[in-house]
Amino acid sequence: MPIPLVNSIASWFLKKRFHQIELFLKYPNEVQEELLFSLLDTAKDTQIGQQYDFVSIKSYKTFSERIPISTYEDIQNTIEESRQGKQNIFWPTPIKWFAKSSGTTNAKSKFIPVSVESLEDCHYAAGKDLLCMYLNNNEESQLFTGKSLRLGGSKELYKENGTVFGDLSAILIDNMPFWAEFSSTPSSKVSLMSDWEYKMQAIVDETINENVTSLAGVPSWMLVMLNNVLETTGKQDVFDIWPNLEVYFHGGVSFLPYMDQYKSILPRKDFKYYEIYNASEGFFAIQDQNNSSELLLMLDYGIFYEFIDMSTYGTSQEKVIPLSEVAKDVNYAVVITTNAGLWRYKIGDTIRFTSLNPYRIKVSGRTKHHINVFGEELIIENAEDALKDVCKKTNAEIIDYTAAPIFMEGKEKGSHEWLIEFKTPPSDINNFNKLLDSALKSLNSDYEAKRYNNITLNQPKVNIARPQLFYDWLKKKDKLGGQHKIPRLSNSRDYLDELLKLNR
Repeated sequence: MPIPLVNSIASWFLKKRFHQIELFLKYPNEVQEELLFSLLDTAKDTQIGQQYDFVSIKSYKTFSERIPISTYEDIQNTIEESRQGKQNIFWPTPIKWFAKSSGTTNAKSKFIPVSVESLEDCHYAAGKDLLCMYLNNNEESQLFTGKSLRLGGSKELYKENGTVFGDLSAILIDNMPFWAEFSSTPSSKVSLMSDWEYKMQAIVDETINENVTSLAGVPSWMLVMLNNVLETTGKQDVFDIWPNLEVYFHGGVSFLPYMDQYKSILPRKDFKYYEIYNASEGFFAIQDQNNSSELLLMLDYGIFYEFIDMSTYGTSQEKVIPLSEVAKDVNYAVVITTNAGLWRYKIGDTIRFTSLNPYRIKVSGRTKHHINVFGEELIIENAEDALKDVCKKTNAEIIDYTAAPIFMEGKEKGSHEWLIEFKTPPSDINNFNKLLDSALKSLNSDYEAKRYNNITLNQPKVNIARPQLFYDWLKKKDKLGGQHKIPRLSNSRDYLDELLKLNR
């Protein structure tokens, strides 16, 4: 298909869709409320709809009072029933797919229901919107002259009792419309290979001769893949292989620790980075401006949002609020109700709003992934900002890291212990340690208060990890590939002690 024609079809679609986006930008709270009642009406005859009498729910207040907040553990048994093939439990249309998600931590997998509606009206709709926004901001784009290199964490799909489970990326690839398959690389066959190391080389071999114009995937694994591409071809930068490459769509983990390494292998100044925020449970937000780190919360994907202020999270004062009541710069846990039958479900992520008109957000971390053993409330966002600042000052580059508490023993104060794998280590690790401590103090007043005169916390301890340590640890746990992540911060020493043992 000639490029001008593709671009004109895309721009026609763009204008049509922009009208709908403008609607939720103008009336965000009304769009969300209407969506909530639509979800309640759709599911009124399901098992859960009858249990909580959805028909009689006429206000958000009744909805929030009647239906309890849930975690995966709370609904695990219901999901198991659904996986055994029982239908109409929490959503009326058949749930045929389950996205298997282990996140960073649980050895036990989660099986997140995926409905036809969530595939079409959320995940695929978001893919189209991402292109819409990108093309709208970059009218000279030649995106459609080539292919998108997508790097999923896909393993093959497994069938049981008439239902299918696997990585969300595998479900998406398996159900992809033909035009998406035509415009992507590698082929589905290679994308769905299960042996990550074998698959990585197959991806490199299959894509180096393609005209790749965009990249899509998790930053940590994409970096491994791009370095493999450079190694295989003997080239210095990625544009020597794909001269028409113009944008990288990334999500899944914070991009901050990887930014400098990407800039060294993608040195072109006009190269674009676009962030997305999605998970097995749904697609939530998209970067809608060039050169921005803020994400537009998408309000018409069949997801109703609620939020819990992290300062009250897990306490008797915990309060859940709708979108209309959020404030800027507060750290919130995200709660969702979806068109796949999740009702008031805690997804385990934390975000903060950078703008309320429109609603734009930044992902700040995970509800479980912070260090708060001594009341210091250290979140992932603090850690990433501090490390970026210190790396700049010491000319260091980081590949991966994790941190955990050193617990108080006897009269000994507590502390934080870091394990960092460097691509370029600092010349003086003690100076790096001091600078990291100072940066964390400047970013987090609770941490600063606990460090004041070493009242509660001693200076942190930084260990240097051997090359490939984190990769080997993931491999040992059979967690290589797209969706698996290193736990950055933890209130326990479980991960850190395992890694330190492997580091000897």
